[in-house]
Amino acid sequence: MNKDIVELQEDVSNSSLYSEDLAPVPSSQRTWSKWHLAAIWIGMAVCIPTYLLASYMIKTGLNWYEALIIIGLANLIITIPMVLNGHAGVKYGIPFPVIGRAAFGTKGVHLASVTRGIIACGWFGVQTWIGGLAIYAIFNAITGSTGELGLSIGKFVGFGIFWIINMYFIWKGTESIKWLETYSAPILVIMGIVLIYWSYAKADGFSIVLDQSVQLEKTAATITEKEDTFYLNLNVLKSKEGQLKATEYAIVSEENTSWKPFTSEPIQIKNTKNIQVQFRNNDVLSSVVSANIVSNNSGSKLWRYLLWLTAMVGFWATMSISIADITRYAATQKDQIAGQFIGLPATMMLYSFVGIFVTCAAIINFKDILIADDAPWDPVSLIAKFKNPVVVIVAQVFMIIATLSTNIAANVIAPSNAFSNLWPKKISFKTGGTLTGIIGILIMPWWLLNEISGFLIFVSGLLGPVLGILIADYYLVRKKKLELAELYKEEGIYSYNKTGFNKAAMIALFVGVFAALIGFWVPALSFLYSLSWFTGFFISFVLYYLLMKKK
Repeated sequence: MNKDIVELQEDVSNSSLYSEDLAPVPSSQRTWSKWHLAAIWIGMAVCIPTYLLASYMIKTGLNWYEALIIIGLANLIITIPMVLNGHAGVKYGIPFPVIGRAAFGTKGVHLASVTRGIIACGWFGVQTWIGGLAIYAIFNAITGSTGELGLSIGKFVGFGIFWIINMYFIWKGTESIKWLETYSAPILVIMGIVLIYWSYAKADGFSIVLDQSVQLEKTAATITEKEDTFYLNLNVLKSKEGQLKATEYAIVSEENTSWKPFTSEPIQIKNTKNIQVQFRNNDVLSSVVSANIVSNNSGSKLWRYLLWLTAMVGFWATMSISIADITRYAATQKDQIAGQFIGLPATMMLYSFVGIFVTCAAIINFKDILIADDAPWDPVSLIAKFKNPVVVIVAQVFMIIATLSTNIAANVIAPSNAFSNLWPKKISFKTGGTLTGIIGILIMPWWLLNEISGFLIFVSGLLGPVLGILIADYYLVRKKKLELAELYKEEGIYSYNKTGFNKAAMIALFVGVFAALIGFWVPALSFLYSLSWFTGFFISFVLYYLLMKKK
């Protein structure tokens, strides 16, 4: 028996807070090694948002290696609290909602766990819709159909099929999830390597490809002001030989739209509102882009680094809270530490690099990409440019595997445990997973796909205070010692005088969330909002410790 694992010695099975799904995992059932945990992180990290991360930074003026450094540093930073919070999962074999009872109380924990769970339900719906679109694309490739714009019956059928696939792994339980992640991880790594090789071979060299990232930093049309005069600045892409890919432009918002020879010289304009520009080269047209006014003073680059670092740390804020849901199946602390450090930072950097490299290659490999705004940053747009149906089908199968592995590990386990914790005797892990799937449908991701992502990231960033309280409680207040049986008793020491709420945790939580949000409304404190994950985490961490110390 592993002396670092604490087993449940008392029979608390009659308690309303106990169920087989929330019970401690005995050491004999700890079957997940460091490689299983690393595989789970590879499966979660390989997804469309990861692929897109670097693009957002490059579009704000950072170069490709600055973007990769920030992504790597941010994921090293978030892996530290991930490992710290995963310790209790290994030691006691219990999931996040049960661990959270110690800090928040047997009832107070619902506020944190259900909020985290609902956010995951939203992501589950969005990812399931994306997977459904991949199935729809395979159907079109097989039948030779071009597909339909907007919503269609075929897309809903694809969504339904992918939803059922997700439900299969939920109903089969955690061992099937381990199997899925273990076998999908090497496939996904190979997929990334193949994409890099394709880009390298088509462009004739690594350096040639990466040199194109400078082109992606410049939007096609911007407006600048100099000495009270406004100028329109145009930028089009160049081929690897240095030739302009667009030869003409037109200001389509003008009454008499006419094509003019492309010029890289600033164009004096009188009206700065609703300026829209399009480019062409023979019969190839770019999309219509809006010209935005660009300030000459874009702020400190160091500040931009910090903003992006915060955003990247917040990317896994939800998982850092509920990581014990996974580490409870690990055999040793060494396994969970090694597995997380092997799986998370390296994969995030690799797939962000894949996104950068493949997109840079695409702008010189495809003749119909004339401007940076049309670069195929997401895999769906990239795949659409291939005409060979076999390539499309194989690529979309990879997309389905990547989306499924991310969805199951990141967006199913946590809400299933959160809902099960609401009513342990009645709601099992499978029932909680089914509720997750149903809520994922009810949010109607086909309408909210563009809007909900920003909202969910915003809300998940506010979970920093929850993590701060969990770590302060486990390491500073409890010294890594929990009374395991008491966590399952309605009137035990974690019921906090039978109220079920730890007032110190509630105060620390609300103050931390308020501090993270206040900058949204008060411009002078906007830096608190911009660094919301760090703001909430550290304020709640310190305040909770001080309040508990007074008890």
